[in-house]
Amino acid sequence: MSTTTATPDGATAKPRARDSLRKPAFWNFGGLFFFYFAIWQLAFTFLSRWLETEAGMSHGNIGLLNSVMAFTAFCLQPFYGFIQDKLGFRKNLFAFVVLVGAMMGPFFAFVFTPIVNANQVLGAVVGGVFLSLTLNAGVGIVETFNERNARANGFEYGHVRLFGSVAGATASLVGGFIWASNPDNIWWAGTFSAIVLGVLLFVARTPKPGEPGYEAVSGDAAGGARTKVSLATVKELLTNRSFVGFMVLMFGTAALYDVFDQQFPNYFAQFVTGGIDSQVLFSRVVFVQILLEAVVMIATPFLINRIGAKNGLLLFGLVLVVRVLGSAFFTSTEMLIVWRLLAAIEMPLMLISVMKYLTRMFDVRISATAYMLGFNMAKQIGIVIFSWAFGAAYDTIGFGHSYIVMGVVVVAVTIAASLLMRDDRRYALADGSTPETVTAR
Repeated sequence: MSTTTATPDGATAKPRARDSLRKPAFWNFGGLFFFYFAIWQLAFTFLSRWLETEAGMSHGNIGLLNSVMAFTAFCLQPFYGFIQDKLGFRKNLFAFVVLVGAMMGPFFAFVFTPIVNANQVLGAVVGGVFLSLTLNAGVGIVETFNERNARANGFEYGHVRLFGSVAGATASLVGGFIWASNPDNIWWAGTFSAIVLGVLLFVARTPKPGEPGYEAVSGDAAGGARTKVSLATVKELLTNRSFVGFMVLMFGTAALYDVFDQQFPNYFAQFVTGGIDSQVLFSRVVFVQILLEAVVMIATPFLINRIGAKNGLLLFGLVLVVRVLGSAFFTSTEMLIVWRLLAAIEMPLMLISVMKYLTRMFDVRISATAYMLGFNMAKQIGIVIFSWAFGAAYDTIGFGHSYIVMGVVVVAVTIAASLLMRDDRRYALADGSTPETVTAR
């Protein structure tokens, strides 16, 4: 798959943060990230604890719900990626994600709880499918839509993605107060965020046919060869050594990053002493973690431009191993807080490295398909398998021993992927940006 793509005027030069701040589009797409990841953070910070304490679900059934979320996303990714690449800059799929998010409050109040009271397994299946439409499956739409618009408007994806980190910190802190007053209101806060998100999506201006940004990113420039999204394109991706290695890495690291965090609040609660509400304390820890994440996110694009996206992904795997094994062996409240704060390094490393590796190594005009297959689908397969397996392991051998097994899996997968993936640095410009000619490696 050898193709050539132009870039927006000036896009070959490294975007400067100061210039981005002057662009209204930067703030608009930052707002999209902010309110989407407010929904995301509210859900994933409080979901497992709410399911255990408010819905009365077992750890095994909580793991099943997370597996269903991942399996639903896995089934949707090929269609979502294919459709989004066909849609280009149109907002249809993003609007669907927003609509489902706006139904979160009514769903948990009037649908989910009665089902769980009748049958926990059925509740896990129904809840997993519903949440996945906005979260596990929907996040790919949000990330690729905003990444594409960032390139079209000439600002660094990592800088606009910073709004997501700020949203995570805000939602964690505010969510702690909401939880203390009434845990059920967490879901109504998600509905409110989705409504604001919908308004920002409606007013967001995306490039139109004939405009420089549209032509550069979509491949519709006059005289340019357009890469068609087809089964042959997908097959070529899946036989590319670097792409296979990338998928292996996402299967065993990005997936276990999520699986580790899914029920960590329940593990954390076992070691909290002093009469404080463990979930309120945890929400404050997450608030600090994501503030640190926002700071790291600013510097991460520069780091990845220097060391390369492949090395950034391997470094992400190393930090994950330290966090998982540290949580198994050092379990005081203070040390568990330290391990959680390490996530402030992991998330920026993963997000920026993933986007830069895909856009350097593969055709940017099928970036949504590459992202959905290489990142989201591989990750969701891992979550389907590991959520159920480790959810059951927590009930049988305990959290600590399960984390040791998890750490070994991350090490093995990271080593295997490092042998398959080619180094992306040889395909980047001197400043680390993507060159005008992009060829699948």
